[in-house]
Amino acid sequence: MELKGLLLDYAGVLDDPGHASTGVPPLLEVARHVRRSGIGIAVVSNAARLPDPAVADVFDAVVLSGAVGVAKPDREIYVLAARRLGLHARQCVFVDDLHHNVAGAVDAGMVGVHHRDVDSTVTELAVLFGLELPPDLALCR
Repeated sequence: MELKGLLLDYAGVLDDPGHASTGVPPLLEVARHVRRSGIGIAVVSNAARLPDPAVADVFDAVVLSGAVGVAKPDREIYVLAARRLGLHARQCVFVDDLHHNVAGAVDAGMVGVHHRDVDSTVTELAVLFGLELPPDLALCR
């Protein structure tokens, strides 16, 4: 089945500065690019709210455990996030810096990416979604 959704954790993933000198976290820029390519994107966090509410505008869906009453790594939060994108879990990729959260997503049927650093995560996402990143995004890593 074709991958049509990208779910990203906030703390430890979206806020990872990598080697960026622009002040904008690289994975936030990658999320914008992925969305423009037609892939649905969601932020999935165990927080009660996003540290920067403006980040929500980048995403098609925001699923916060404090608001939905279920937390990672419970499979239900991943299924809920996929549903909010109009997708099945098996159509989605989930990225988190905590292995047990990635394992929860995989248990729900998603492709899991364990974020260790910006370079490897960006490379893996480009391969999974068949995307060619614009040169400015590739350089921000």
